[in-house]
Amino acid sequence: MAVIGIDLGTTNSLAAVWRDGKSELIPNSYGEYLTPSVVSVDENDEILIGKVAKERLITYPDRTASSFKRYMGTDKTYSLGSHTFRAEDLSSFIIRQLKADAEAYLKEPVTEAVISVPAYFNDNQRSSTKLAGVLAGLTVERIINEPSAAAIASRDEEDSENTFLIFDLGGGTLDVSIVETFENIIEIIAISGDNHLGGDDFNAAIAERFYHTYPELSSVLTTQERNTMLRLTERCKIALSSQSMAGFVYDYHGKQYEMMLNQEQLIECCASLFVRIEKVILHALRDSGKTVDDIDEIVLVGGSSKMPSIQKYLEHLTGRKLISRVSPDYAVAIGAGIVSGIKSRSDGVKDLVLTDICPFSLGVDVWDDAAGKAVFDPIIERNTPLPTSNIHTFCTRRDYQKSIEMSIYQGESLNVENDLLLDKCTIRVPSATAGKNPIKVCFTYDINGILDVEVQPAPGAKPYKKLIVNENALSKVEIEQHLAELREMKLNPDGQDENSLLLARGERLYAENSGQIRNAVAEGLNGFRTALSQHKILEIERTKRRLSEMFDRIEEANFGLNEEGLV
Repeated sequence: MAVIGIDLGTTNSLAAVWRDGKSELIPNSYGEYLTPSVVSVDENDEILIGKVAKERLITYPDRTASSFKRYMGTDKTYSLGSHTFRAEDLSSFIIRQLKADAEAYLKEPVTEAVISVPAYFNDNQRSSTKLAGVLAGLTVERIINEPSAAAIASRDEEDSENTFLIFDLGGGTLDVSIVETFENIIEIIAISGDNHLGGDDFNAAIAERFYHTYPELSSVLTTQERNTMLRLTERCKIALSSQSMAGFVYDYHGKQYEMMLNQEQLIECCASLFVRIEKVILHALRDSGKTVDDIDEIVLVGGSSKMPSIQKYLEHLTGRKLISRVSPDYAVAIGAGIVSGIKSRSDGVKDLVLTDICPFSLGVDVWDDAAGKAVFDPIIERNTPLPTSNIHTFCTRRDYQKSIEMSIYQGESLNVENDLLLDKCTIRVPSATAGKNPIKVCFTYDINGILDVEVQPAPGAKPYKKLIVNENALSKVEIEQHLAELREMKLNPDGQDENSLLLARGERLYAENSGQIRNAVAEGLNGFRTALSQHKILEIERTKRRLSEMFDRIEEANFGLNEEGLV
């Protein structure tokens, strides 16, 4: 029975396991570590995961979903074909696939997982992530912050004392953490983040520049065509990671629209995103009590942190060197794999101490006479090391008051309506004149997100106790019913092979192009389907190779701009 670590990402997801004294990445059925976090429902109501599903974003936008991690813990739903899913349902399909890949690779059952989340995920979002793991058939006792995982993966065993700034920019979220290490102790001392800032936003900003250049297209493109545009802008962004200028050609009803972009233009069209990045970094430094001069190294995490414009901006902002001891794409998963080893008390890591902090303040509502309303009073402040405990003392407002209504919140706003309500409780208090009896409220919060609330309504009175567990809103019966419904939807095994991927890629290229290119794609797909139907292995392989080479040439032509213009 294996325990694995999972990096459940906005753009890609991957898994790792602690084995033979190290955290080992687990390949999927394509022999790759990254599985796109995309889910599609095919015409037979079977679930497609990963690369094949990603190819269908353009050809079947009404049956395909991506970037749903951004909406974990919300009421947003996705209609795929005749089915409706929430973000945790879609995430559970990704986790099911990672679990299946891990079992095939490890050749043993996988029963438990440590799953990473952005440090700035609130209680609802963490609960939703746990639920996704449960719906995938796993036990999930531990949720770990992504920067914590990255820190443990990036630690330098030879340099025992350091202060890091972990810069984690993924496809949909940004986390910045200040981390201190000393010998075998790794301590997170402050975090800040933006759950709606990532590589997807840079793709969208490039697309907006394109629409500004060609305003006649901005209001006429369909969802399918806009998805094509985002795919081209993503490739343009990636190309700018290795060259000073890149571009693409967009074919709209036989007319070609060209766009070139250099590093300066990329920074210009993404200026507002860089401002938001700076805000998060400064917030983390301020909360940590550190300055840039106190930072020894900046650790890059997340695929989007590989962008040269991002790296130059960080160097300009901090004046510090950037390091990547572990690939930014893999750091969180490797760290989660190490934590899975710690949890299993494995040799080599069982003595590592990983401390974490409270990402949001926890408190209660109190009446403010000046404001004329209830306001938030934090009992445990954000960035407090975990586990922790703290007590605040209150009193009644009215003479001979017999009970108090107490609401428990998570957040940073003075106005409780802007914070996250965790629970409500009614507490009996001894009858007395206003302010006579001290009411002590004790919050104890542990590393697994369990909040223990104890209220002492008066000296010598029986205390009120409440355990608030970071769990989902569904009962065990509801979870079992929902789990049974999701299990009825089969993961398509054929959706994980190279043949299905090639067919999906061809359908996308057919949708993206027109004229002779479209005809050539259609002819190639027909020939490949014929070979598949005849089950002639040699002919299938020959046709597959020819078709792959043709598709490569078409994509190079579609993305055929460099510093000299059209290739």
